[in-house]
Amino acid sequence: MSRDQYSFSNPVKQYGRVEPPVQHQPVPGVQARMTPVPDLGEATYRGSGRLAGRKALITGGDSGIGGAVAIAFAREGADVVIVHLPAEQEDAGHILGHIEKAGRKGHAIAADITDAGRCRALVAEAVGFLGGLDILVNNAGKQVAVSRIADLSDEQFELTFRTNVFANFWITKAALAHMSAGASIINTASLEAYKPSPERLDYAATKAAINNFSKGLALQVASRGIRVNVVAPGPVWTALQVSGGVSDEQMKTFDDESTYQRSGQPAELAPAYVFLASAESSYVSGETLNVNGGMVTP
Repeated sequence: MSRDQYSFSNPVKQYGRVEPPVQHQPVPGVQARMTPVPDLGEATYRGSGRLAGRKALITGGDSGIGGAVAIAFAREGADVVIVHLPAEQEDAGHILGHIEKAGRKGHAIAADITDAGRCRALVAEAVGFLGGLDILVNNAGKQVAVSRIADLSDEQFELTFRTNVFANFWITKAALAHMSAGASIINTASLEAYKPSPERLDYAATKAAINNFSKGLALQVASRGIRVNVVAPGPVWTALQVSGGVSDEQMKTFDDESTYQRSGQPAELAPAYVFLASAESSYVSGETLNVNGGMVTP
């Protein structure tokens, strides 16, 4: 593994294969109890002041990709509020500890984002704590594998859309009232927006919706000087995978999915979000940045 994100190495071999044993946790899953525990860049991410003084809100910021982004943002100089479910308190505490070690202000909000009123309230709480809002990362997501559409319940289909799409809309709408020129919105889609898994019909459909919504919104708010972009990860080892996100058979072959023949680590996603949040990407809006281990997309 590289010493930090600036060290050159063979990307195919930068991380070893996860080769996870089959394991199960109740939704939403706790990262600290996974085998192996995902790498969020705790020991490797090196900041360089690219987000100095910025104020960021990250949903799903307690673990996985969101947790890695929270750590990176703090080390780049941003104050960070993370949103998580109450059951994820253990992971949230881990992230807050790293934000504080970076010398930045950190705050965690336990919230069910499937409720519109709670989404508006958490944005208000974040703005109150941070004293404003410059960066919004809509990253929280629901993913549960179901092999046949006959077994995909109405309740799961609706809850996946409320978590992945409706909450994105509610939070973004509330956040935009506090954002000014130079602000950045980054939404998490997925490779499955382009290459849907037959076992994740609802999840893949939400990720395609996020991708399209983001591009339309980018056009709408461009005149305000606000950028909207998307990161589309490929197979990444996170708590989603052990809490029903993949079947047992998929977990056994999780490393074989990408061209690199290994799953990604959350630490490898964080620099993409830093780039899109920073002034370095000032001429980038309405873009989808695919970070997927060489899996070619349209």
